[in-house]
Amino acid sequence: MKANFKNFLLLTASTLIMAVGIYFFKFANNFTFGGITGFAVLVAKFTPLSASDFSFVANILLLVVGWIILGKSFAAKTAYSTILLSVTLSLFERVYPMSHPLLELIFAILLPALGSAILFNIGASSGGTDVIAMVLKKYTSVDIGRGLMISDVLFTLCAFFVFDVKTGLYSLLGLIMRSALIDNFIESLNRSKYFHVVCSDPKPICNFIEKNLVRGATIVNAKGSFTGDNKYIILTVLSPSQAVKLRNFIKENSPGAFLLISNTSEIIGKGFHSV
Repeated sequence: MKANFKNFLLLTASTLIMAVGIYFFKFANNFTFGGITGFAVLVAKFTPLSASDFSFVANILLLVVGWIILGKSFAAKTAYSTILLSVTLSLFERVYPMSHPLLELIFAILLPALGSAILFNIGASSGGTDVIAMVLKKYTSVDIGRGLMISDVLFTLCAFFVFDVKTGLYSLLGLIMRSALIDNFIESLNRSKYFHVVCSDPKPICNFIEKNLVRGATIVNAKGSFTGDNKYIILTVLSPSQAVKLRNFIKENSPGAFLLISNTSEIIGKGFHSV
């Protein structure tokens, strides 16, 4: 129940972050990166449909594709996010219509990228070409950021012909940066610390890991190449906050231990989450 409520809050917050970035900074500047919301800018230029209304219709169609290929859980989360995003954009459009462009490319990139990364990280999306990117990731070796670039590049290039070179260049820059930022955000959200601890007595350290940090560890027998002394290598993966606690504990209680700590975000196993 607690996990479901946390996912609901993350879905809502990340979608609202995206809505602010898309409406106030992307739509206002005719930026065409970002899949369906980018294509919606082109549609709004030539048809009576608003960008918000077109986004809603297109997202519903792609949601059906996501439900068929990626499953019910993904579709349910994405449906909520899609509807909330579309309703919020329509509300912004009617309550606060934009008449003057805001050349704030950084916010048009940063806010939707952060929102998308949070959604992807909990197994959802805002709909649109995000669904295509998830399908590409599932069936190919393409990561989400690159998948978004592949699915969105055609819409982005259209900005050169529909608007002007300046808008096209902004849109192309936005596409490249958004794709890179999403992958970096996802990696940051899943970042953990991988410990190699070389010591003579592994028991105190392992007890601290198991009882205080509630994590597991693996002990490997080893031998020092110079001294020939018998050693033990403790392998464990911790969250960044747990890593600080373990590092401080080892410094105080096993000052002779050798620590090798590295960042990792691709962990598959009990207790860890990987997109």
